[in-house]
Amino acid sequence: MDFDFAQATAFVGSLIWPMMRIGSMLIAMPVIGTRLVPTRVKIIITFVLSVLVIPLLPDMPQVEALSLEGLLVSVQQILIGLSMGFTLQLVFGALMIAGEAIAMSMGLGFASMVDPTNGVNVPVISQFLIIIGTLLFLALGGHLTLIQLVVSSFESLPISPTGVGRDSFWALFAWGSQMFIGALWVAIPALISMLVITLSMGVMTRAAPQLNIFSVGFPVTMFMGFIILLLVLPGFLPRINQMMLQAMQLSQSIVTP
Repeated sequence: MDFDFAQATAFVGSLIWPMMRIGSMLIAMPVIGTRLVPTRVKIIITFVLSVLVIPLLPDMPQVEALSLEGLLVSVQQILIGLSMGFTLQLVFGALMIAGEAIAMSMGLGFASMVDPTNGVNVPVISQFLIIIGTLLFLALGGHLTLIQLVVSSFESLPISPTGVGRDSFWALFAWGSQMFIGALWVAIPALISMLVITLSMGVMTRAAPQLNIFSVGFPVTMFMGFIILLLVLPGFLPRINQMMLQAMQLSQSIVTP
């Protein structure tokens, strides 16, 4: 069997371009895209998914993979994959910010640990909320939903030099503000409760000036903070679930022309 240069480049493009979109999504998505998953495992998952997806793909564009137009197609595939996975990362960023706010109000801002997924120091409350979010993400099948979205994106947004539009990028940038809104949405019950406790300690100190607020207020605030965190913990789950659902809807809208 004889193959010319055009057929060889077309075959390379039919394999490389799906791998770029799928691999970019896997790198940017939570859990699989973290540092805990080895690079070899990510490459193997990307290759297996690409091979399974190739028979389902529509016709590839008649573009040489090594040309300038082929480079433009490659950049578009990377942007599509990164955009789809990055939306879920903002949800976990919201949990980290919410944990920092709660930890500071409890007096645990100094208690930090290394986040193994990102390699940075975060408060223990943030790590606790990230673990809850990760378990909820896996329990709801969020990783499978993202893989299903990226596979179906080849039908709604085929491989071509024109990829994600300007409106989709603006929607993604606007979603960045939801990270801070979602963090406040998650942390507001605990913050209001801790504010009431702090005001009570201030009134107590005003009524009894001989009371040492530093020796009494700090352990009381920390102890009540753990109790409040235990009481408001059931309310975290629907809020995290709602943010993940909105992120999934945004990922789907990005690849929907």
